[in-house]
Amino acid sequence: MKLSIIIVNYNVKYFLEQALLSVRRASRGMEAEVWVVDNNSVDDSVAMVQDKFPEVKLIANKHNPGFSIANNQAIRQSSGQYVLLLNPDTVVEEDTFEKCIAFMDTHPEAGGLGVRMIDGSGKFLPESKRGFPSPWVAFCKTAGLSRLFPRSRLFNHYHLGYLDEQEIHEVEVLAGAFMLLRRSVLEEIGLLDEAFFMYGEDIDLSYRIIQAGYKNYYFPEATIIHYKGESTKKGSLNYVKAFYTAMIIFARKHFRGEKARLFVLMLQAAIYFRALVTVVSNFLQKVYLPVLDAAVIFGGLAFLKNFWAVYHFRDPGYYDSSFLYFNAPLYITIWLATVYFSGGYDRQFSIRRLVRGLLVGTVLLAAVYGFLDLEYRSSRALILLGAMWATLSTVALRFFLHFLRFGNFNLDQNKVKNLVIVGSQEESERVQRLLHLAQVRKNFIGAVAPWPDADTHVYLSSLPQLDEVVQIYKIEEVIFCSQDVSAQDIMSWMARLGPAVDYKIVPQESISIIGSSSKNTAGELYTIDIQYGIAQPRSRRNKRLADLGLALLLLVSLPVMVWLIPNSGGLIRNILRVLAGRRSWVGYASAGQQGSSLPPLRPGVLSPLDALRIDKLDEPTVQRLNFLYAKDYHISKDLDIAWRGLRHLGRE
Repeated sequence: MKLSIIIVNYNVKYFLEQALLSVRRASRGMEAEVWVVDNNSVDDSVAMVQDKFPEVKLIANKHNPGFSIANNQAIRQSSGQYVLLLNPDTVVEEDTFEKCIAFMDTHPEAGGLGVRMIDGSGKFLPESKRGFPSPWVAFCKTAGLSRLFPRSRLFNHYHLGYLDEQEIHEVEVLAGAFMLLRRSVLEEIGLLDEAFFMYGEDIDLSYRIIQAGYKNYYFPEATIIHYKGESTKKGSLNYVKAFYTAMIIFARKHFRGEKARLFVLMLQAAIYFRALVTVVSNFLQKVYLPVLDAAVIFGGLAFLKNFWAVYHFRDPGYYDSSFLYFNAPLYITIWLATVYFSGGYDRQFSIRRLVRGLLVGTVLLAAVYGFLDLEYRSSRALILLGAMWATLSTVALRFFLHFLRFGNFNLDQNKVKNLVIVGSQEESERVQRLLHLAQVRKNFIGAVAPWPDADTHVYLSSLPQLDEVVQIYKIEEVIFCSQDVSAQDIMSWMARLGPAVDYKIVPQESISIIGSSSKNTAGELYTIDIQYGIAQPRSRRNKRLADLGLALLLLVSLPVMVWLIPNSGGLIRNILRVLAGRRSWVGYASAGQQGSSLPPLRPGVLSPLDALRIDKLDEPTVQRLNFLYAKDYHISKDLDIAWRGLRHLGRE
């Protein structure tokens, strides 16, 4: 056996399907075997592999042992002269394996090889070639010096930015997304170190290859797509902890003395620094727009207070100073709260949600006005003028922010994009049906034939004229049908058209359309899989609001509830747990929670079973009830279940 290809999968079924289809094409005519190690995915990955790829050798773990252990499981059972560790979120060209193995055969000193990687927009990924993370290199990366000086040998040794991406080079570290390894070298130096759960194992293995006297090569004559979403991962505290903990394991393993102590100390400091940056960054991303809204509304209210006092009452001091520290903050709080619950901050450029929230807030303000003490009642005209100002200023703010981000004032541009499909008429129609079933709105311009000669009555043009089609029709998204267009042609066109266009690929006979607009966004997916109502941000917020409202209502009416609800002690504890966010009043029935692919929820005091008032149901029925609850969720469901299960609210 010449080549063993090993893919470790965890809950990325559709990306895995696309990767396996590209691997199938690239390994035709070769002595190759493909292994998939699934780390207890709950998205039916195992069933998909068994059904669509019977030639693949599958290892289905019943738990998640980590990346290193999973790879070693397959390496020990495989038999290829070369072992390729490949990520599931990749696409390889048809001649990738042939080119890479030919290079390794003619370079016996090579222990490992990596290739040129691009993201979903065609941009080169700098981690295709890396240097060892010495204390200085790690400091430059952590401090951001490598980003400021990307081509510096001194400051960007981590990504070897001074080496030409189009030339073959010896490198120190291979990327774990594509590591082609010589089996004889693995037998000499050992397999992946299982102390690394995730991250760092590629650096450790690359280091041991060089320590054994072999070389690692960067080979740009083969290119792969790697959907990654690095910034999305770095926005997670779990990522920060996992990555830097892996670096600490590496430092303690390979460095000695003062150098090791310095490196570990620096990495530990980096963990806290990056964690702080992550927390602050995530917080600012959530609050920056409400803060800007509050600032512009407050400024307008301050101006209107003085203007109306002079214009209408002819008295600059007509309004008490309490307006600025009581009334204005109260108005702003109510307006922002109603915008929030209207979903105005879920979709930042949705004018409809923004105006709807402000309108509801104004109605609430009118109701609140009558309950205020006389000394805090400002003119009702200020509420109306303030509402007009809040609407105009926040709408204008969104247009301004949209212009800063996208260079235009068309707030709808990101919603409906001009689309062309590159593929046969049959595949083009299939893709259109998938988009319709997935409820994805696109302005379909037409299809481009994947061959040189095209019937202009059926197609916009042939593939060689794709760039002209993009320019003439102002195309913003291109979907390639992999059944009709080779991976090599897809990557070539991505590089030619550039990152101004979004790219998607629809695998042969698949119900998914996959792509990513950049390395800073996780892989995007259009699929006709079930869309769960409970997974929507607005539904989750409303569910939490219902939990808090019911908990407060029960707390206020506790003297009555202790007579109606058995186990009053349990009721009080449940109220406190719900207020603390540890439980929800309604969750899944336990039989359907374990191993389920349903969106996660807090443990519930009640479940959909309580609405039926039936003691026992078989497990398939329970799972079906959980599924329907998640799929068709509405806040009224929780209220109905809570009412019907009122006597069980003290359940523990």
